[in-house]
Amino acid sequence: MGNSKIYSKIIYSRKLKQALQPYIDNYPKGKVFLATEENVDKLWITGMEDFLTSNNIKKVVIPAGEHNKKIASVETIWQFLSENEGDRKSLLINIGGGMLTDLAGFAASTFKRGIDFLNVPTTLLSQVDASVGGKTGFNFNGLKNEIGVFKEPVAVIINTDFLKTIDHENFISGYAEMIKHGLIHSPEHLAELKKFNLELIDYDILEEIIRHSVNVKEHFVANDLTENNIRKALNFGHTVGHAFESMAMKQGRPILHGYAVAFAMIAELFMSVKMCGFPQQDCNELINWMMEIYGKFEIEEADFDEIYRLMTHDKKNESGRINFTLLPRVGEIAINQNCSKELIFDTLRFYKEL
Repeated sequence: MGNSKIYSKIIYSRKLKQALQPYIDNYPKGKVFLATEENVDKLWITGMEDFLTSNNIKKVVIPAGEHNKKIASVETIWQFLSENEGDRKSLLINIGGGMLTDLAGFAASTFKRGIDFLNVPTTLLSQVDASVGGKTGFNFNGLKNEIGVFKEPVAVIINTDFLKTIDHENFISGYAEMIKHGLIHSPEHLAELKKFNLELIDYDILEEIIRHSVNVKEHFVANDLTENNIRKALNFGHTVGHAFESMAMKQGRPILHGYAVAFAMIAELFMSVKMCGFPQQDCNELINWMMEIYGKFEIEEADFDEIYRLMTHDKKNESGRINFTLLPRVGEIAINQNCSKELIFDTLRFYKEL
């Protein structure tokens, strides 16, 4: 495949129906379906009933929340497609956050060995992260995104109007992935994120910043769709982050994905100083800035073993080593960093005492 554009077409549009119509017209009548989740259905889809009816589109609604990112929800979509005579020439339009687009993307990729799907991400996190890169899947056995396939949607429509109905926590959860994109690739993008007013959101400026963030992700995905080398850059903040997220879920105090990534980027910046010579002053400034936005995840010394155990389960590990992506400086990455258990525990200690 080389560096050809293997990823989907990304469309920025605040006129959703208009953006969808040419795609719908490409498929036989009655073979276009919609998958969404409860909250999005209430807030947005009910206002589109006429559009759905006139295009003969039936919908399936999945219960909201990360705990519904499971095989039972995938089965619900398969069942719905089966009952409504979905076939290999069908299109599934997925409108929702990352949980829904991951899950419904997987259902589409496997139904009759794969039908086309189109994603309309409705949260900031899914617009800058889940929308690009063709990862689909669901949680299994207490592990996040344990089952899944790589499959690109035919298109992704990014509409910032959806972001007007998400709360501040979910907004800044998505913002963490944008901060990550700035840290791993673009000092300019990081600078505009630092300047952006999170209390008074300008949606026109936001659309521009989202484009820059998506461009960073596309850069890595285009060069390495199945994550063999350079795409691992995108794992910065995720090795510790997924462990924090899984542990928080087990302890009955779940945290949003972006928060987990933000907390973990702080920890992995400390590792970057130790392993890759990341400048200490930059590290301190970044930690202070991120803690102002995200606060801190409380962990105890007694949690360290469990956090370490969860890290050993990470899909990104190879032959028993825990793999980290770290930074020599902003905009530069060092993949496949193998940190000792001792350094990992020092890092957790540093984080706990912040």
